[in-house]
Amino acid sequence: MTLVIHPPVDAARLGRIEAAARPMTVVNAASEGAAVQAMADADGFFGKLTPPMLAAAPRLRWVQSPTVSLEHYLFPALIAHHAVLTNMRGLFSDVIADHVMGFVLCFARNLHRYVRSQAARQWAPVGGEGERSPFAAGPGVVSAMDRAHLHVADQTLGVVGLGQIGSEVARRAMAFGMRVVAVDPQAAPPPGVVRLWRPEGLPDLLGESDFVVVAAPHTPETERLFRRAQFRQMKRTAYLINIGRGVIVDLGDLVAALRAGEIAGAGLDVFETEPLPADHPLWGMDNVIITPHVAGCSPRIAERHLDVVLENVRRFVRGEPLLNVADKTRWY
Repeated sequence: MTLVIHPPVDAARLGRIEAAARPMTVVNAASEGAAVQAMADADGFFGKLTPPMLAAAPRLRWVQSPTVSLEHYLFPALIAHHAVLTNMRGLFSDVIADHVMGFVLCFARNLHRYVRSQAARQWAPVGGEGERSPFAAGPGVVSAMDRAHLHVADQTLGVVGLGQIGSEVARRAMAFGMRVVAVDPQAAPPPGVVRLWRPEGLPDLLGESDFVVVAAPHTPETERLFRRAQFRQMKRTAYLINIGRGVIVDLGDLVAALRAGEIAGAGLDVFETEPLPADHPLWGMDNVIITPHVAGCSPRIAERHLDVVLENVRRFVRGEPLLNVADKTRWY
């Protein structure tokens, strides 16, 4: 058996892959031409597969994508091919869930506003001025300053896409005492999620949620899923958080909804166009938090990535079920 790798990996990773692959031959192809030539004997492939490589591979049975997302990896011939496709699903779940809760806490505690006040050297409590006193508004009276800060455990968080990332977001939100609801086309409800709708129930989720988290993959069904109509179905006090895919949220409609006060704000890590253009109006909105597609960043990711490759190589050699088998027709 032969495993072809392209683009080539460094010597340290190659050595570990070769050890896991024994007695399979490993070809670390330095160029696409070399990869096409080697594909004549390939039973497995790891890397960026192209149509010419696939056409030259009569024996190919397994393809390991180096990415989680597949919308830019798949092409018609690969979707139709009998080879099993696996991806890197699960690498980022806890890391991205941490990022989501960072957005939630920033909005709930107005940290995004206080950072700006600090930069301007301004003592500016949101919702009020002066020294905070538990008796300032009188017994049993909620002050304007209190109302401007959300009590996290009173909030409902809605997850759109209850895969591994969405499920981890739900678990973390429940640890903060939040009520969690979700929409997913096929997942079973994990413990603690109080409502799970199929996609047609999205309006119900939007109407109930104080934070709406987009954790869905890019598929033909989710592209531009969030437009003006969806923002108008949300509470005016609710926040949108997108750590899924940029094309799921129409940014023009999001800007219009924010300007009209139809939602309270947005935390965005992914965008239709990246980098987000410097003249885009989202940059100037003080109720928007922008991070540059870094929700999945962690010093743990590289080792996890290699671990998935090594485990699947071992399983392929032994004829065992592979990890993270993707449904090529669904793009995930």
